[in-house]
Amino acid sequence: MKYLFLLGCSLAVSAPAWAADDEITVLATGLSEPVDQTGQAISVVDAEELASIQGPDITRVLERLPGVTLTRNGGLGSFTGVRIRGADAEQTLVLIDGARVADTSSPGSGFDFGTLLSGNVEKLELLRGSNSVIWGSDAIGGVIAVTTKASEGVEASAEYGAYDSFTGSASGGMKTGDLTLSVNGGYSRSDGFSALAADSEADGFEQWQAGGRAALDIGSGLSAFVDARYARSEAGIDFSFANDYVQTTKQASGRAGLRYASEVLDLTAAYSLADTNRAYDSASFGYAYDSRNQQAELRGKWKLAGPVAVLFGAGHVWDRYEGTFDTRQTARQANGYLLADFTSGSANFAAGVRLDHHSRFGDAWTMGANGSVGIGGGWRLRASYGEGFKAPTLYQLFGFAGNLGLEPERSQSYEAGIEKGDRGSTLHFAATVFRRDSRNLIVYDANANGGWGGYLNESQTRASGFEMEADVRPVEVLQLRAAYSYVKAANRTTGRDLYRRPRHALSLSGDWTTPLGGLVIGADTRLVGPSMDDPFGDKNLANDVRLKGHVVLTLRASLPVTEQIEVFGRVENVGDADYQAVAGYNTPGRSAYAGVRARF
Repeated sequence: MKYLFLLGCSLAVSAPAWAADDEITVLATGLSEPVDQTGQAISVVDAEELASIQGPDITRVLERLPGVTLTRNGGLGSFTGVRIRGADAEQTLVLIDGARVADTSSPGSGFDFGTLLSGNVEKLELLRGSNSVIWGSDAIGGVIAVTTKASEGVEASAEYGAYDSFTGSASGGMKTGDLTLSVNGGYSRSDGFSALAADSEADGFEQWQAGGRAALDIGSGLSAFVDARYARSEAGIDFSFANDYVQTTKQASGRAGLRYASEVLDLTAAYSLADTNRAYDSASFGYAYDSRNQQAELRGKWKLAGPVAVLFGAGHVWDRYEGTFDTRQTARQANGYLLADFTSGSANFAAGVRLDHHSRFGDAWTMGANGSVGIGGGWRLRASYGEGFKAPTLYQLFGFAGNLGLEPERSQSYEAGIEKGDRGSTLHFAATVFRRDSRNLIVYDANANGGWGGYLNESQTRASGFEMEADVRPVEVLQLRAAYSYVKAANRTTGRDLYRRPRHALSLSGDWTTPLGGLVIGADTRLVGPSMDDPFGDKNLANDVRLKGHVVLTLRASLPVTEQIEVFGRVENVGDADYQAVAGYNTPGRSAYAGVRARF
């Protein structure tokens, strides 16, 4: 109850109901739409909020949003999983500038958020709930879309702090005639600390990153675009059997295509590619994995008449993986969907169906529907039903202990809520109740196949709960935010809570622009309840470990020196809380950072 009490206190602030411009998202339909024209729960974090949070750690951005919990095997750069409403981290679809960036060579084919730094991120969107009708495989827990910077002018920042850490990033862009160009780059390093609690050797991190975006207005409603990103990361990692491994991850992704917009028809045709190479090296042994995901897609919206429109799409996906001890394996997937949409005033309803044909297991049908109705005063009621699926990964099919008989994981997601405004409004409030039932979940059983182990479809889970979110600007110089989630995620066979799924998570933040020369003082508090973990992955309940709840406070400040230059600093984990998000792995202690930011 203490979590609810704190949340209630944070919301007990009156504010005028001024409205900001509608936030735009691509997650509802695959095309740009206002957030308030969907029945799905979507949050958008803009560039201004990203800059105010400070630092390279993208998890400090994500934990502000409802329904999100995080796990990390050590410090910055260590493997980081994002769980949405109690789903597995690998059941989150991740897009960077529209390209799917799953690592198809990893067992669960997920994305490691430890390799994504926030320095050159311009926008982050989060959809909570299953939505495979639009996004296909992996969209069981939700979808995260990251957009990198593409602004005009020049921006640069640099900071230094604890663990001998340095982070620098820069971006620049220009518009000449019908052509818009931008580039960005960044470097980050840290000596870090020992990832493994039982070890004392520091595990460092280093990353180089570069990217670029271009758009050309061809005319008559037609435009072209190209986006690209490359990152090379090195992270010291600790295994239970060795502490001298270095993981080198190389990621290259990009997307190119054409857009057409008219009063009757909107179309986007694109090709995207994402390569991930992971190499593990120590003094005595080394191995590597390589993966590639390619996708060709067509998405469109046909505005039939008045409030009625049809959204449609089709695509083809090619997956590939190989490793030091794994021969190259491939899979193909063709898909198509139709979605009927009705939008009139403050009312919106949509329903659709999708078919995916996978070269390894056959067909997967998914359906979804959602609606949103304005009830006056800027308030709206919304509800959504979505189905999700996740194809067996190539590693689960062909890797160590692979099983060619695996079926896709499936989910059914239900939610209903009430909302006023959006996160960019002067007053925003949202409350949502939800439930997700999942079946055919693929798990690794060490006792299968006579003790040799194997992947099996043997798990059924249910995640249910509610979320509350509030963003209030009572006066121009004060911004307050709060997000609370209660999630009960349990195995439906055993009734036990799923591992690393705390039931309670609360985030509070505030920013005050003082009258002292524009000095901004901010604070972030993250409260996470207790959970259980299985450090050996052996399903032996006697080995389960209880992860205690924790409270982490961060204090921030920024001061404009000139119109172009700003200095900033923060202290993370002010109370030096000692906790673990993954059993046996350390988390950062109290740490301070300072930096400078320039815009021209």
